[in-house]
Amino acid sequence: MSEQKNKKPKAVILGGSIAGISCAHALILAGWDIVVLEKSNSPPKGSLTGAGIGIDPLGQQIIQSWLPRPELLQEATLPLKIDQNIVTGGDKTTRVLTRDENFNFRAAHWADLHSLLYDGLPPEIFLWGHLYLSFCISEDQTSVNVEAKSLQTNEIIEINGDLLIAADGCLSSVRRTFLPRVKLRYSGYCAWRGVLDFSGKENSEAIIGIKREYPELGNCLYFHLGSGTHSVLYELPKKKLNWIWYVHQPEPEVKGNSVTMKVSSDMINNMYQEAEKVWLPQLVQVMKETKEPFLNIIYDCDPLEQICWDKVVLVGDAAHPTTPHGLRSTNMSIADAAVLGKCLQKWGVENLPYALEEYLRVRVPVITKQVLHSRKMGRIKQGLPLPDCEPFDLHTASPEDCEELQQKNMPFFSGVPFWAE
Repeated sequence: MSEQKNKKPKAVILGGSIAGISCAHALILAGWDIVVLEKSNSPPKGSLTGAGIGIDPLGQQIIQSWLPRPELLQEATLPLKIDQNIVTGGDKTTRVLTRDENFNFRAAHWADLHSLLYDGLPPEIFLWGHLYLSFCISEDQTSVNVEAKSLQTNEIIEINGDLLIAADGCLSSVRRTFLPRVKLRYSGYCAWRGVLDFSGKENSEAIIGIKREYPELGNCLYFHLGSGTHSVLYELPKKKLNWIWYVHQPEPEVKGNSVTMKVSSDMINNMYQEAEKVWLPQLVQVMKETKEPFLNIIYDCDPLEQICWDKVVLVGDAAHPTTPHGLRSTNMSIADAAVLGKCLQKWGVENLPYALEEYLRVRVPVITKQVLHSRKMGRIKQGLPLPDCEPFDLHTASPEDCEELQQKNMPFFSGVPFWAE
């Protein structure tokens, strides 16, 4: 009996992306055993998977608490101390709309942050190359059984645990099990994205030109607004530039389970031609020199009122698909993991329903406001109508109107609660 009592509780985490490995860190600290199921065959170490992300001060603090040496995060990121919104006039001169010099985010490449977090975990907790199939709760409600298939051998395996953590992204199959009627909402626009590696080309015409037009790269998050569109530009570590360009278009038809669209050379060339009509030549040149730009379809979801059921909990984009304008996706995922870990540690596995209830009461008010604010920011910057005001007009906007563009208006920007009141 005492052996059973002293046995560590066990969580099965579905998804080995940043949300999943953040949960692994938080739950290991809370005294749990972990198994991470991930369909990818191996960790994306050293690859150019994904693109740039901005980590907020709370996210930095949480990540540093998980690392063997906190300074590793500083070494893998660059500062984003300035949040600046600019516009270029017909005479090609740039005007600053807003500038916040107390931003204090850090810029990271997705793959670098993933590697940093992954390297701090025991490799044996990961089951790479395993496709999640289903789960069921035991008849006595004491455990959850997860079924998965090895993509290499086709072997079906079963894993029994005390909790299933669904970190399986914005198209979450676990969420669909509980909330089959919940649909993603297309924003009305897509995002061309790319990362230009300019190592060894620091003195090239493209890099000299882009740094002349955006002189605070390496320290600044640039939002460049146009008529009915906007772009984002910031520097990443290891001599890389991250750029995004949001373009209005009908919702694309996508085959498979993805929000990233495969693009043809014709689509890319057309994108270059359209960019030349809107952006500074220096930014267009960066786009042209970027290998394999890709197209993200921008979705979010109306906020969920419920993100946990008995032995199952949603985290990350599974719990709150969001548009990227508030730099929330990764930061919300990290906070989800930290709060879940604290709640499980506080209540213990014997009081799991109370732990999940507190996680829900802490996180739902935060993620609800942040998802809706990010949606609003996207519509403002894209010049789209809002329910309560006219579309943002670059030419007539007052200084007060421009203040709406700043990241610091995000609800809970200065920090999020860890405990329910």
